[in-house]
Amino acid sequence: MTQTGWAMLALLVVVLVWAVAAYNRLVVLRNRIANAFGQIDVQLKRRHDLVPNLVEVARGYLKHEASTLQAVIQARAQAVGAADAARAAPGDAARIGALAQAEGLLGGSLGRLMVLTENYPELKADATMRELSEELTSTENRIGFARQAYNDQALEFNDAARQFPALIVARLFGFGSAPMLRSTQGPAEREVPRVQF
Repeated sequence: MTQTGWAMLALLVVVLVWAVAAYNRLVVLRNRIANAFGQIDVQLKRRHDLVPNLVEVARGYLKHEASTLQAVIQARAQAVGAADAARAAPGDAARIGALAQAEGLLGGSLGRLMVLTENYPELKADATMRELSEELTSTENRIGFARQAYNDQALEFNDAARQFPALIVARLFGFGSAPMLRSTQGPAEREVPRVQF
């Protein structure tokens, strides 16, 4: 083999080794995103499990507030459905967006329920309601941290998949962008629930 042939072979080997390394790095980053979503999913399950208990405790005190309780129940059902869909494909931007929207609705309806509990001293004083409220607050914090970790992993993956020359491997093997989670989708969701006496 000629010297040019050896040089071409060496170049081909270097390119092949680089492509394999780039591919493997993208796979690792994609798996980290799936793991980060799994952590969110664990906290969402915890949240979804707390909601029916919270509603049941409040139901006895808030009989005339049935519409608020029904809104919480419906929002929970939508959030559970969206979480199931997102769990099946954590890299699907549409499913992640639907999950974020459903969780935003659930968060809003839970916020309204918590505001209502402020108007009922006997409900606020109920030990079970206090414990459930504290658990829900703790879970909300955990969800926030898990979302942050997910977004950090998605950002790292997206950066790696969009940088040249890894961009070539990403496009060849179908590594699309990872969706980012947003806590709110619009200005209405950013409004703070108001407590009025």
